[in-house]
Amino acid sequence: MKFIQVRSKQSCVCALLPFIFIGFLQHGLAQSAQWTPEKNVEIVVGASPGGSGDKTARLIQKILKDEQLVKSSTTIVNKAGGGGTISRIYLNQQAGDGHYISIAPLNIITNFINGVSKISYADMTPLAHLYDEYIAFAVKADSPIKTGKDLIDRLKQKPDSLVIAIATTRGNPNHIAAALVAKSSNIDVKQLKTVVFNSSGEATTALLGGHVDLVPSSIPILLPLFLSGKIRIIGVTSDKRLSDAMSEVPTWKEQGINAVFGSWRGIIGPKGLTADQVTFWDQVFQKLSQSPEWAADLKSNFWVNTYRNSKDANSYWAEQSKELNTILTSIGLTKK
Repeated sequence: MKFIQVRSKQSCVCALLPFIFIGFLQHGLAQSAQWTPEKNVEIVVGASPGGSGDKTARLIQKILKDEQLVKSSTTIVNKAGGGGTISRIYLNQQAGDGHYISIAPLNIITNFINGVSKISYADMTPLAHLYDEYIAFAVKADSPIKTGKDLIDRLKQKPDSLVIAIATTRGNPNHIAAALVAKSSNIDVKQLKTVVFNSSGEATTALLGGHVDLVPSSIPILLPLFLSGKIRIIGVTSDKRLSDAMSEVPTWKEQGINAVFGSWRGIIGPKGLTADQVTFWDQVFQKLSQSPEWAADLKSNFWVNTYRNSKDANSYWAEQSKELNTILTSIGLTKK
């Protein structure tokens, strides 16, 4: 009887082995079934070719190919117009399709707040927050304003005593940065005298000609004039000092002004992406953010790597939406 019982157990185990193997196989297949692109991936840009957003998209495309982060082909699709709205409408026409991603600048939040667009980041699928671009404040080299404190003291005495040149629209990052510096110093933002120029080049030309007193702008625009000694940069909105040529420029924070602000770029997908699709792009952009070529490009533009994955980008953008709503309200640019 003992012999028979042993054989019975062995027989049962042997009989179950195929089912156990099939179970493990099915589990393995389920584990390896994560979504990956099966066709061409479109990288949508809400601006014309040649701009900074377009250049970022083309660098992303190059790194995706060179480092084999995406196995399928990729193309750049420019959908300019409406401050990025046209590109976002196009993106959401591909709802649930992870083969479409898009460059997302800060205006995906600001344009919704001020009523320019009815589409916000919350109507899309946030995929990544890539980097921050900080705003520098420039005066002419012979200006009596030599420090951030000089500027604040002047504006406190008379907020409209200085002409501030903004390019290219009211409510853009340059305008927001100026408003944040003033607001953090208890200066009535609505009393600031701002003039809008068609380009940062026009604004800096007006500065050199003595027609305006202050130009807040992205660093690459100001750098050549700064290095040649034609302008002085009195403050930058970064959390800590930047590197290389900008290392001698103090932040607003270290001058006692709570004005840390970065215009940024991220990545969004259309609404309705699945968890597997989001996971795939999380892995891709985490690797891209660690690429030496990516790091070199950020450094050359004085951009700072502030990578956040999909979940963290969504949380950060929600927080920023509240802060930017407060700032734009103080300027008088929120929708009624």
